[in-house]
Amino acid sequence: MMGLLRDVFGPSKADIWQQVADEADGHFEDGGFFGKSKVIFTHGQWTITLDTYTSGGSTFTRMRAPYVNQDGFRFDIFFENLVSEIGKRLGSQDIQSGDADFDDRFIIKGSSEQKAREFLASPRLRQLIEAQPSIRFEVRDDDGWFGSAFPDGVDELCCTCGDFIYDAERLKALYELFAVALDQLCHIGSAYEDDPRVDLK
Repeated sequence: MMGLLRDVFGPSKADIWQQVADEADGHFEDGGFFGKSKVIFTHGQWTITLDTYTSGGSTFTRMRAPYVNQDGFRFDIFFENLVSEIGKRLGSQDIQSGDADFDDRFIIKGSSEQKAREFLASPRLRQLIEAQPSIRFEVRDDDGWFGSAFPDGVDELCCTCGDFIYDAERLKALYELFAVALDQLCHIGSAYEDDPRVDLK
């Protein structure tokens, strides 16, 4: 029966996420019909969690990784749109990375303009961000109202995509984005290669 359904409708979310976990050395946790499924990856000392959540009737794909924030640097990177364009015209902060094509497509905000430019100096990092449609990529100080509370000095790298991702290659690219971003944060002195010892809900 399951084989027939797969032939008619294609691979399920569980099939795709299990494939991604297998190919990226992750661990798939199947939440079943009513539970919450997720994939747990590791990169160095960091734990990276892939899952989905629903808000306003829409389902979003999300990836998160707590880390020890050495200098308090935070950023928020998201696609240019009409609302953000109006904000730019009204004078809201928009950092320029130095890559004209990237800057035309994204709004970049950060607690330090210099750090933001250093972070985005990696061509591979910019390429991986651009490869994800409808992305919001940011550093947050906790996991939200209903999420995990973090110890002092621990922040969360978080990426939200405005759709449910069925494409295994895109999911693997999202994991690579996190691996490259965490390494780059270390490179610019904004992260420690330490386990923050935080379990995400």
